[in-house]
Amino acid sequence: MYFQARVFIKSALVYLAASFVVGGLLLANQGLRFSGPLALMLPVYYHLLTVGWLTQLICGVALWMFPPLSRERPRGDERLAWVAYGALNSGLLLRAVAEPLHGWRPHPALGWALALAALLQLLAIWLLVAALWPRVKGRATPAPRAPGERRE
Repeated sequence: MYFQARVFIKSALVYLAASFVVGGLLLANQGLRFSGPLALMLPVYYHLLTVGWLTQLICGVALWMFPPLSRERPRGDERLAWVAYGALNSGLLLRAVAEPLHGWRPHPALGWALALAALLQLLAIWLLVAALWPRVKGRATPAPRAPGERRE
């Protein structure tokens, strides 16, 4: 497994652990009621789990396992995936901070931060699609023959 794929996958594992810490705090808060505003972390939990863990794991495995582009550049333009990695993680971390703060003390700047976080995540997915798309190529196969038809 090459370095870029390992970075994506290890980051996904960090988000998995972080999501379970947040999830554990949310469960404990349901029973113990030690913090009312902690309930605002529920969307953060879901985003850490789905975007941080699942999406990033899928992207890392896709970067690793998809067919090579060519012998000279088996992974294509790796810069696209690196920029996607930065945008995905920046957007996710910005959202993890801004969303509960916006729910606790709404402010227009936090609303704009959430919009920026969403745009960064959207950019990341488009960049990953651009990085992986050329590696998904079909093989030329002959058209199926009818029974009894001879190949000429």
